[in-house]
Amino acid sequence: SEPNVEITFDTEGNCIVLALHDIQPGSPLTISLGDPTNPTPLFAKYGFLCHDCHTVFCKAVHLESQIQDLGYNYVDLLFDAQSGEVAPKVWDVFLYQLLEDNDPASAEQFCLACKANDETTKQEYHDHYFAYTLDALQRHVYSTMEDVGRRTVKARSYDMSTHPRAHVIVAHNDMVRDAFAATASVLEQMG
Repeated sequence: SEPNVEITFDTEGNCIVLALHDIQPGSPLTISLGDPTNPTPLFAKYGFLCHDCHTVFCKAVHLESQIQDLGYNYVDLLFDAQSGEVAPKVWDVFLYQLLEDNDPASAEQFCLACKANDETTKQEYHDHYFAYTLDALQRHVYSTMEDVGRRTVKARSYDMSTHPRAHVIVAHNDMVRDAFAATASVLEQMG
């Protein structure tokens, strides 16, 4: 359900509950735990997984400056967990990074096109640099899968008596691995 209150804490540690809109007497108070399209922060902050999540963040945190330059948010940068489909803005971010490294003038023009929602210009750049963007995205996906694999092996080695939530870490990593494997399959079919 939609949240109807927001909870904050003041400098003295007092809890402040602010109604986001009128609430009928007797109605439950609800909060947002975060973006349901990206289960990783929910897991990191609250220690649980959303098992009906249909998307996973593309894990491109190394491209944060490009994401900010384009005016995008992490919620825009998703892989479909079942189909492996890559959100269009993920392609934009990876292409923009390639252009910044190799052709700064084109990077500036591409950035302007993204900010102006000029889909024609964006598509021209994507068509021209598709093979390079595909390669960069594939390398990122495979690298992330390897990293997740290493982290899963480490989590499985934990003593359950001292790390009782290790199984949740493994479940999270398995979910990410499966989503990235679906994306890897889609990308392989493209190139």
